[in-house]
Amino acid sequence: QVQLVESGGGLAQAGDSLRLSCAASGRTVSTLAMAWFRQAPGKEREFAAGLSRSGGNTVYDHSVKGRFTISRDNAKNTVYLQMNSLKPEDTAVYYCAVVYRAADTRVPTTANEYAYWGQGTQVTVSS
Repeated sequence: QVQLVESGGGLAQAGDSLRLSCAASGRTVSTLAMAWFRQAPGKEREFAAGLSRSGGNTVYDHSVKGRFTISRDNAKNTVYLQMNSLKPEDTAVYYCAVVYRAADTRVPTTANEYAYWGQGTQVTVSS
């Protein structure tokens, strides 16, 4: 069993930066593929960024590529999402998700491939 707790969401203006954190317990992050998904009001949950279990591969949705960076700190057992140049369309609830049954270098990008989820953290970006 893996428990995930997200933090770092809040209010921001367009162009600002925020960093989301996802603290994991129950399993070390170096054994997990990890991702951030987001869900805007009235929309389906969508993949934003992911990191392979090896830590060597990252995948980003085209809408965030070049602005968001996913990373992890093995010592803190935490994964981060650094969000720069925020836009109003980034407004959503952001969820951390992990799975350990994934190939070492693969980054799953669909929600049903992930086994454990955090409770979500709200990010609101005003124009």
